[in-house]
Amino acid sequence: MRLGLNLSYWGAGNDRDNLVLAREADRLGYSVVWAAEAYGSDSPTVLSWVAAQTERIDVGSAVMQIPARTPACTAMTAATLDTLSGGRFRLGLGVSGPQVSEGWHGVRFDKPLGRTREYVDIVRLALTRRRLAYEGEHWTLPLPDGPGKALQLTVRPVRQHIPVYLASVGPRNVELTGEVADGWLAIFFSPQHAAEALVHLQAGRTRAGKPDLAGFDVVPTVPVVLGDDPVACAKPVQSYSALYLGGMGSRDKNFYNQQAVRMGFAEAAARVQDLFLDRRYEQAAAAVPFEFVDATALVGPPDRVLDRLPAYAEAGVTTLSLAVSTGSTDERVQTLRTMADLLARSGLGD
Repeated sequence: MRLGLNLSYWGAGNDRDNLVLAREADRLGYSVVWAAEAYGSDSPTVLSWVAAQTERIDVGSAVMQIPARTPACTAMTAATLDTLSGGRFRLGLGVSGPQVSEGWHGVRFDKPLGRTREYVDIVRLALTRRRLAYEGEHWTLPLPDGPGKALQLTVRPVRQHIPVYLASVGPRNVELTGEVADGWLAIFFSPQHAAEALVHLQAGRTRAGKPDLAGFDVVPTVPVVLGDDPVACAKPVQSYSALYLGGMGSRDKNFYNQQAVRMGFAEAAARVQDLFLDRRYEQAAAAVPFEFVDATALVGPPDRVLDRLPAYAEAGVTTLSLAVSTGSTDERVQTLRTMADLLARSGLGD
């Protein structure tokens, strides 16, 4: 098992912290640093800056939004970032959600599975530097009734194969991830509840002719807050969880809320959503059960966290990607160091 780092959104007043943490993760031998995008900073620009400030660590998008770019544009960006970083880029993709896709990008959120499959097909085809011709339900390249012609990517990536990751939540999306991607970007991953998700991943791998998950990267984002009192450490994670369970989606279409329901937290998930949509944010955070946080994050004293690490490895995690967003810059750097030490002590490190 390896360690990764998830950066906070750029431009939220923590840009210096992000760079300090990325450099420290690079120094400590972390495997990858990820940058996300919503409707503020974009991930490719951030990753180009981080890659210029680091030496060994991979840089990955978690995620680049599928509705934000044509697949050919994403292939151009991936090839450019792989070249600029010296072969350290990982391409994480996701369809986002209806609110962002339709409200921000003006792209209908329909048939996400089919659109994702074709999108990955086209990106991969473009990255082979063969002439780009594709006929699908959602994309046809070149357009058949105009002057366009099949073109070839002019940028040559450092690597012949840039790894593609998908951020997915529901069972069918996870299955598609196992089928078409090189890795899975998971959120609210609980080792105790991971068996079902791994079944869906394996079903996708089987459809792709792969007998098992060998070589497939399972990458959950795991909040980490270290301290003497696990309940106190859970407080900031409760706020983070409430945002997703209550605010990332509409009342009838919230993928993260549905995941909490599948994990057995149906009553709490409904309560959190009601409070959040009623703009009672503090009460929504307080309604997130400690048990949910404890299942999906690493909170409390270092020895308690050390005891939890084997469960992640046994659940199939290959890269444990840490979200370290609490405390001063020095405290967050120390958390990265402590986690590297705990992984070494556990004997689970790759």
